[in-house]
Amino acid sequence: MCFALALAAGLLSFAAYSETLPRPEYPRPQFERADWINLNGTWTYTFDFGGSGLAQGYAASEGFNGRITVPFCPESSLSGVGYKDFITCMWYQRKVDVPTAWTGKKVLIHFGAVDFNCALYVDGQLAGRHWGGTVSFEIDITRFVTPGQSANLVLLVEDDVRSGVQPGGKQSARFASWGCRYTRTTGIWQTVWMEAVDPCGLKSVYVRPDLDGSRFVVEPSFYGLSRGQKLRATLSDGGAKPVAVVTVAASDAATLILPVPAKKLRTWSPADPFLYDLKFEVLAADGRVLDEVSSYAGMRKIHIEGNRMYLNNKPLFVRFVLDQGFYPDGIWTAPSDDALREDIERSMAVGFNGARLHQKVFEERFHYWADKLGYLTWGESSSWGANSNNELSARNFISEWEEIVIRDRNHPSIIAWTPFNESWDRNKDVEGARCHDRMVADVYKITKALDYRPVNDVSGGYHVVTDIWTYHNYEQDAARLLEKQTLKGDGTVPTFDVERECPYIGQPYVLDEYGGIRWVIEQYSEKTWGYGKTPENMEEVYTRLAALTEVIRNLDYCSGFCYTQLTDVEQEQNGIYTYDRQTKFDAERLRAILSLKPAWAEE
Repeated sequence: MCFALALAAGLLSFAAYSETLPRPEYPRPQFERADWINLNGTWTYTFDFGGSGLAQGYAASEGFNGRITVPFCPESSLSGVGYKDFITCMWYQRKVDVPTAWTGKKVLIHFGAVDFNCALYVDGQLAGRHWGGTVSFEIDITRFVTPGQSANLVLLVEDDVRSGVQPGGKQSARFASWGCRYTRTTGIWQTVWMEAVDPCGLKSVYVRPDLDGSRFVVEPSFYGLSRGQKLRATLSDGGAKPVAVVTVAASDAATLILPVPAKKLRTWSPADPFLYDLKFEVLAADGRVLDEVSSYAGMRKIHIEGNRMYLNNKPLFVRFVLDQGFYPDGIWTAPSDDALREDIERSMAVGFNGARLHQKVFEERFHYWADKLGYLTWGESSSWGANSNNELSARNFISEWEEIVIRDRNHPSIIAWTPFNESWDRNKDVEGARCHDRMVADVYKITKALDYRPVNDVSGGYHVVTDIWTYHNYEQDAARLLEKQTLKGDGTVPTFDVERECPYIGQPYVLDEYGGIRWVIEQYSEKTWGYGKTPENMEEVYTRLAALTEVIRNLDYCSGFCYTQLTDVEQEQNGIYTYDRQTKFDAERLRAILSLKPAWAEE
């Protein structure tokens, strides 16, 4: 009997159910349905180093020899496998029971993320494919299953971080970790779940907060439409009566406006991260509820005026930390939902108001906690590993980035997008530069078409077209940092490559990588890595950090900073915390340094 049926029969309590499964929480809190089954836990698996599994009939296998704990990648200890060499191809298998109550509904399999491309087979038949290793996707298996019966799921995964045509982020292209490259992630690394949806159910919603207009603007899409079908949206603030209830005819072209009366208007900010509750109901012509989705939204505005960013119409100075989202036991996957929340709390405890989510697409539960806690972020991709001078690489990147933006654009905590990190035509080749620059420009245009947030096209590389001008400077001496960051004689800001990048035209300027002060309290490996000379003692750490940060804060043209980094990651030991989240420094002393902001800034 599957967990869902056992729960329904009263044979298993929810507490016991949660303790049985790793990562039992609903993985998509901004689009939550009640009728779902978590498919984490034990799957069978086999590696397929020869890539011959399809020819050997693996797609119809009812069980492989290995056992792996999903959603943890095979390189991790939490998976129960811990295989650290390159895995270019592998297979997963498990059986699922489809509840009888799901008769007449669409049956969807959701994958939080699978690195890199995959194909799902149901009872030996190909049900669907996906390309892109960091973003969520669904596969409709309705026509392959029968409610009340079991089905056999087999997933083929292919992943080659050395190919140069797929994003891999900080995954090492060598056998071992080195420098700022770390243990790889292959295959399933986020929650897998199955849910039932009415054939005319809600497929997605794009919720845009309009602070100046005191309203939320909602754009829905549906799996299907029937005559007389309607969509009802209910906005609540925790009070006895809803703030707004609006019903419109269901259509993919519909726009639903949720007005917020002045007395009910509350903004979302780090100081007060207030969230409105949202409920969406798809109604049949006779009034029956065909589908119900729970969500939430934050009323906040992010925009740029001149060389300043504004949050809720007040000038914003970002005090960010670089967060790479690695864990010793789960690699790219947090061991628990609490671990996601606790990393945010650790950052806030030492004075940061947000994070640059670096070279990884963080899972939706992280963004949920950022929304709840009032933690600002820039959404980034895992762009490293994808050769920006290669057309296939560009195609792979663009299709994945589009899905990333669409998945995460409803989160109020995300205030900007950063598709690329340190990207440029490395060989200064004319044709290569054309490909690179076209790719960056296309991604910028696509992002602006999909969402309203500012776009930082390339962090630390040369800019092609950008709303925010970012720069990396790891100078460890405050006086030299000031010299390097002083405006040029013509009044322009320090740039990466003035000959090749677009001209600076007065955008907000953020030093979005600095510091990286190495301080080791527990040796991870013999090849410890960090920036600059290691301080002689802990007091020098505080002194250096304070001096560097003070330089940045006093640069009148600068709108913020991002310190490298929140935690150590394997051999890179320049974190505020150790890799296993031990405290390195006195939080109050760090907070006194990092929480200060220029007089012109508000939050």
